[in-house]
Amino acid sequence: MLELRNLKKSYKEPDGGELPILDVPRWSVDAGEQVVVVGPSGCGKTTLLHIIAGILRPTSGQVLIDGWNTAILNESERDQFRARRIGYVFQTFNLLPGFTALENVQLGMAFAGRGHDRKRAISLLERVGLGHRLHHKPGQMSVGEQQRVSVARALANKPKLVLADEPTANVDVGNQQLVVDMLRNTCRDENVALILVTHSPAVADQFERVDLLTDVNLVAKQKLEEQDRDVLQG
Repeated sequence: MLELRNLKKSYKEPDGGELPILDVPRWSVDAGEQVVVVGPSGCGKTTLLHIIAGILRPTSGQVLIDGWNTAILNESERDQFRARRIGYVFQTFNLLPGFTALENVQLGMAFAGRGHDRKRAISLLERVGLGHRLHHKPGQMSVGEQQRVSVARALANKPKLVLADEPTANVDVGNQQLVVDMLRNTCRDENVALILVTHSPAVADQFERVDLLTDVNLVAKQKLEEQDRDVLQG
């Protein structure tokens, strides 16, 4: 379903040098599989998700999703591909404040060119326990409720893959498990692959597959080894 091949991402520094962020020889996720990616801050977790989603373009390598190499698409083509095949749950929700929960979910469908499937939008919001909040705007909902709307929106376009970037980080403890359960159960029911990034051991321990980005990303692995050597020498 997803395969990264010889994926590299770097940025230009002010002095003209290259700042490497990602170096992933190969990494894959099967259709319907659920994977947690963990690692310390600065190891490239969000950058990895942004490249998979097509928000960023890799410096080199291939990003194969459902048979398409999105690394060769231009920005507009990547936007269209993401809208049709990928759902994204942002840590900060990214809901439109002037629209209701129902309208936010329906907009996700519109971006994918699927029209406004009101029945599916309502069904998704009911599935995440917000059938009574359909016509409330984000400012009228709790933080946990807003994150649940973002989960429903991510699934609105019937994606092949859902990416979740620290989905419980801004949610109160009482709602963290609810958000994780809703993501996992809905993806399982619809055979959607799920890649979830988290710092939380309690979240990671619930998944059969947990990948350390310091094992996947050679840049992060090198940084970790250098830090260990500095500690030993210090």
